[in-house]
Amino acid sequence: MLPSDSAWLALESPRNPMAITVMMRVDGLTAPRLREFLRVYWMAWERFRYMPGKRAPGWRWEPDSTFDLRHHLDVVLERFTEPALQEWVSERLNQPWPLYRPLWKFWLAPNAEGGSVLLLRIHHCYADGVSLAGIFDRLCCASPQQHPAIYGATHNADLSPWMSAAKERLRQLAGGDVVASPTAADSPQAGEPEDHLEQAGAFLDQLSSNGLKLVNEVSGFLAEPDDTPSDLKRPLLGQRCCRWSVPVPLDRFRSVAKATNVTINDVLLSCVAAAVRPRLGMSAASLEDTIMHAAVPVDIRNRLPDDLQPEPDSMGNYFGTVFVPLPVDGESALERLYRIKQETRRLKKSWQPGIAWGLSACASVIPEALRQPLSDVFYRKASAVVSNVIGTPEARYIAGCRITEQMFWVPQAGNIGLGVSIVSYAGQVQFGVVADEAVLADPAAFLEDCLLELAEFPGGSPIVV
Repeated sequence: MLPSDSAWLALESPRNPMAITVMMRVDGLTAPRLREFLRVYWMAWERFRYMPGKRAPGWRWEPDSTFDLRHHLDVVLERFTEPALQEWVSERLNQPWPLYRPLWKFWLAPNAEGGSVLLLRIHHCYADGVSLAGIFDRLCCASPQQHPAIYGATHNADLSPWMSAAKERLRQLAGGDVVASPTAADSPQAGEPEDHLEQAGAFLDQLSSNGLKLVNEVSGFLAEPDDTPSDLKRPLLGQRCCRWSVPVPLDRFRSVAKATNVTINDVLLSCVAAAVRPRLGMSAASLEDTIMHAAVPVDIRNRLPDDLQPEPDSMGNYFGTVFVPLPVDGESALERLYRIKQETRRLKKSWQPGIAWGLSACASVIPEALRQPLSDVFYRKASAVVSNVIGTPEARYIAGCRITEQMFWVPQAGNIGLGVSIVSYAGQVQFGVVADEAVLADPAAFLEDCLLELAEFPGGSPIVV
């Protein structure tokens, strides 16, 4: 198993299972249609027949010799009201994993108020949000008459490309290979000793420059102060509750972003900062000295070397994390928005996502006694995880049935007890929250404050929540 996948097994704790939960509202989806869909299309990704097994010195993928799709789909015939559905979904989030089977499962509630509900819970070691979105993008068509044309992927447990890439980089660092400059490559005497010295010097200059930048980036991150103790940093109970907001037109966020010359992601983070502010348990005066970060996942696929970039349909984890300071002391919506814009611009130019990905990938090979201290170095610097997934601009269909809503909830590593998820789909945006009961007693009110903040921007208007 790749270190970046097994890291999520190493970082897991009973209080914080590393699971991604996806919920869809699907008009008219029945159990027979879903079973056939999963059998033909979902199971075309062979990894879903495998489960993680602990084998020294790490983890490996092991086939489930007794695999049966019936173990991974429950049909629940209760007639859920909206409040009852929220409680039911929260209960699924708190269920322990059956370690003798692949770590994923679907639930279908065809009689829920507002339409059939399809719920998926899957361990993070299988895939990150981008990989899962890619799978659903393949399987969920733009028309009820369409069938998925290209789908599935063979299970590939071959680590040789990664080992070869690592060896190549070590060889370069040792001076075995240098990359010639265009001038040296074109020179008729490129093989002479003077030329090799020139190439080596150029390589060492580049290595020195990159090394200094790496040291500066790591040092800057380590020097970043930990989050201020607050009500969001209480010891976790291990019992979590999730909620989701009403859909809001994406154009509302676009209009705010255009009027203020920021990105939609800046607007979303500003809404989260406003909702967090009154839940820190601090007075207005003490907020001025408060430090709070949100851990924000960043896709790094395009930043990886060509020989390490994953195939388009492959599963796995290829994201780093940036720690965005949230301006909880900001006195107005615009102040919070522009301060977030400044921080996100700074972080976009940093190496922080790649460094975080590399260090988290080391978790599975670090001795267990040292693993928790390393995790604490990271996650003391954040009080929440905020993840934004961009869905398809048009409505999609699964097993020929229209998907009317999409929502997901993210895991929180370390001692972080609050996760905020933001999904755009078919011209709508929804906020979701999952929180340990120790840090957030009323997730629904948190979501209401996220939406109320949107009305505070220029051109905003009240949103019915």
